[in-house]
Amino acid sequence: MEIITDIIKLSWSVVEASAIYMLFGFFIAGLLHVFLKKEQVYAFLGKGKVKSVFLSSLIGIPLPLCSCSVVPAAAGIKKQGANQGATVAFLISTPETGVDSISITYALMDPLMTIMRPISALFTGFFAGLAENLLPHKKERPVSQTIAPIITPITTLITTPTIAPSFEQSISAETSCVHCCVENQDDVDQKTNHSSFIQRFVMGLKYAYIELPKDIGKWFIIGILLSGMILYFVPENFMNMYIGNRFVEMLIMMLSGIPMYVCATASTPIAAALIAKGMDPGAALVFLLVGPATNIASLTMIAGLLGKRSLIIYLGSIIIFSFIFGILTSEMYDFLSIQAVAYQGHESHLGNQGLALIASIILMSIFIYGIISSQLKKGVKK
Repeated sequence: MEIITDIIKLSWSVVEASAIYMLFGFFIAGLLHVFLKKEQVYAFLGKGKVKSVFLSSLIGIPLPLCSCSVVPAAAGIKKQGANQGATVAFLISTPETGVDSISITYALMDPLMTIMRPISALFTGFFAGLAENLLPHKKERPVSQTIAPIITPITTLITTPTIAPSFEQSISAETSCVHCCVENQDDVDQKTNHSSFIQRFVMGLKYAYIELPKDIGKWFIIGILLSGMILYFVPENFMNMYIGNRFVEMLIMMLSGIPMYVCATASTPIAAALIAKGMDPGAALVFLLVGPATNIASLTMIAGLLGKRSLIIYLGSIIIFSFIFGILTSEMYDFLSIQAVAYQGHESHLGNQGLALIASIILMSIFIYGIISSQLKKGVKK
């Protein structure tokens, strides 16, 4: 019983260290959701085999979508005319990071890791997209022949109601009615006033603190508990004592991350706990890149959306560039003589312990509410 109590205490201390940053990240995600319309994103991507790839990867950085929910979004982009490379870039950069995961990275790790994580995601997506567009390949079957059997049932797994239906419609649409919707939305935008701005702001708050936590709440709690277990059971400097080779650590993180379903936010406390126990920061970055972008379900959907060739490029690029950026990150720590810092579950980074406690209670309350409401909705549907 004492062991369980100690693990819960360590896990709770990790929550206290990250809660205020998570709440801020959710706030930014909510604003992006209501003020960054998908039609504007589609138009911004443009054409070209290089520019569109870079923009797709760049746009994916702040969006808080996991590896499963990003597939319908990518299908929407492809439906609007984005090429294969731009779609691949978006599929990689989006789940690997987001404003919420960047916030918790800053809370639990150091500034260098906070910077390297989105940069690595950006260029991993970019180079993968370039490979997709520039490498020779045979003509693929039309998307409509491959996507429908895979995407239609999978969209039922997506718990964010404001995202899934719109992209599902863009997948299944057989006509050009999407363009009419865009034009109608433009007419609405021209007529917006102060009250509509307030309404959208409120909708953003609802998405940030009610809808979004439904997606990641369960996985965040699992990640927090795992980090508490690592902090409790794993001895100090365990990695250096029993492994001691950064390349072996990277390989272990890559092999464990590929089949695992863990979102970018939930993977962060796990990686932070491993760094606290002596893991090389480059190996931790490999886990942060590979884990959120790959799992069996998402790989199956991507094969249906883009084809087997694109799936090979997608997975191969993630593996190769996660190693490259992992090595680069380790070398940067060595070159700058910086010791990798990770929260070890003893005290909050915030000077005001009371503020950290309040933020933690709010954060866990919205997560628990999201989990309970999701389960109740599933029960009603059954």
